[in-house]
Amino acid sequence: MSMARCGASRSIRKPRLWPQAGAALLVALLAGCAHAPPHNPLARWVPSPNHNAREATLIVIHATTQDSVEQSLHTLRTRNSGGPVSSHYLIGRDGALYQLVAEDRRAWHAGPGSWGTISDVNSASIGIELDNNGSEPFPAEQIDKLLVLLEDLCKRLDIPRHQVIAHADMAPTRKTDPGPLFPWARLAQAGFGRWPSAPLADPPANFDPRSALRILGYSMDDYAAAVRAFRLHYRGIDADATELGVEDLRILYALVNITE
Repeated sequence: MSMARCGASRSIRKPRLWPQAGAALLVALLAGCAHAPPHNPLARWVPSPNHNAREATLIVIHATTQDSVEQSLHTLRTRNSGGPVSSHYLIGRDGALYQLVAEDRRAWHAGPGSWGTISDVNSASIGIELDNNGSEPFPAEQIDKLLVLLEDLCKRLDIPRHQVIAHADMAPTRKTDPGPLFPWARLAQAGFGRWPSAPLADPPANFDPRSALRILGYSMDDYAAAVRAFRLHYRGIDADATELGVEDLRILYALVNITE
């Protein structure tokens, strides 16, 4: 509905209406105006059907590294010392699920980083924060609700189930969350993310770990950071390393040979 119809004052003959009918008509008109597509009043509005909403193709898992869900809700809804941050969802330790940003909107959860060909992760992802102080295990109730949410998001938004990653995966030089205690194997059992199948085999002599990491999605701008993020995700080891060890290479080789 145009702005003229929504708000301009015009002299028109008003039909007689019962109070109830008049109220119903007013509600209908206001609803129509509220849902009218925004457009620039300087331009003539000639709408095209050739567009769609922002579509997420990735899910990024975070840990809040704060002391309570109340503290995290405050941080995610206000401007703080590091600047405003947000996420689409927050899951409490007890499994309570909170939505803070609509899924078709760009939440500010990822920051600088990349995953595969995605360089603006905020614009292509759903961010899920888990209430966790960074040093404690993730309660079963919390992971149960996360699995329910992942199932819903992947089905409803058509996000590939293997496109569930850690914040550390896409920002390995800056982040380590959700941390070494996060149960990636359990997510994999439910069909989310990537996980190697046993038994693991030694890679061939010409196996290139840098290319393999790049295939998974890791940036090679800082190889040591990518190695650390990989080991954090797949082995639960949070330690600096400049190269992948024998077991790391077996896991990496198995991952890049998984058929989607």
